[in-house]
Amino acid sequence: MSGRASSRFSSISVSFAGVPPGRPGVALGFRGRQRPLLVKPPLGGLLPNNRSGRLAALRPPLFQLASCPVPKLQRKSLNQPETVRKFPHGHIDSVALGESEVGRWEFEPGWKWSTDIKPIVGTEWCLNRHVGVVIEGSLHVVLADGTTMDFVQGDAYEIPPGHDAWVVGDMPYITYEWTSSRVFARAPDDDDAIVVTLLFSDIVGSTSMLERLGDKAWHDLLVAHNAAMREQIAHHRGREFDTSGDGFLALFEGAARAVRCGRGMIKAANELGLRLRVGCHTGEVIFVAGYAHGVAVHTTARVVALAGPDEVVVSSTTRDLLSANDFVLEPAGSFELKGLTGAREVFRVAG
Repeated sequence: MSGRASSRFSSISVSFAGVPPGRPGVALGFRGRQRPLLVKPPLGGLLPNNRSGRLAALRPPLFQLASCPVPKLQRKSLNQPETVRKFPHGHIDSVALGESEVGRWEFEPGWKWSTDIKPIVGTEWCLNRHVGVVIEGSLHVVLADGTTMDFVQGDAYEIPPGHDAWVVGDMPYITYEWTSSRVFARAPDDDDAIVVTLLFSDIVGSTSMLERLGDKAWHDLLVAHNAAMREQIAHHRGREFDTSGDGFLALFEGAARAVRCGRGMIKAANELGLRLRVGCHTGEVIFVAGYAHGVAVHTTARVVALAGPDEVVVSSTTRDLLSANDFVLEPAGSFELKGLTGAREVFRVAG
């Protein structure tokens, strides 16, 4: 069988967002972009891949998918930071709490992202998501779509990726953040490359279900769905990278974990009266300017579009990494995936 496949994930941008201490995973948003697809890494320690395709030596800190830290009672003082990072007209003092890194950020009067940080990271806008509380001073934020907002002492805030910002007035701007302290203002590094298995999930018939249930009931169902999906991702030692309203993107160190997670997600969705499609692909992700991008993410987004209701489909690359003793795989056809050259074989996980 041959054909062309497209997906509502046809143009996506992926950005990392931090989570509270003890909660494995991250969140993200899909939107159209003209820049290469970007995925921001959570934290350090996976095996990077060299150009020959072989895994190189462990090189921290980059990426860690091997384990899910167990939440524990702990405290650390920002008066004795574990990490101090300086950049033009500012610095971040931070401590690590499990998978989260909490930071005290201070920007001097006159600091501006597009002047002081843009030359370091090489992106048009700040691509970090920020969540925190303002301790002192004032910050003006401008989103790429022109939306503006000011943050002052006592404000709890969220700033999505795609923005510029600058300090207002003659006082330093001081804030506590727990989403981007680890990666803010990082210089590009084209050598940071890792191989992971990516998973996309998508609710089947979500638009018609929203119309049938109404906004409130659909929202409540979606909250339950998201919680169930995150439980499966954590159980299979993956990392959530984004949600697109009713779909998830997650990364796994092993192909088998990704497929088992996909099957678990489908079962959990069925218990909520939902049907799910899941696609998996294995490939290299390259880190640039504190973010990762690569054809692998686009490929996975296309693969999920080929899955039927309650199906997990995988690319031939992922198929080659799965044990025949653990999974029954059926050929699902050869497809030209939108935006990618050449026909690609995909396989349906039957058991």
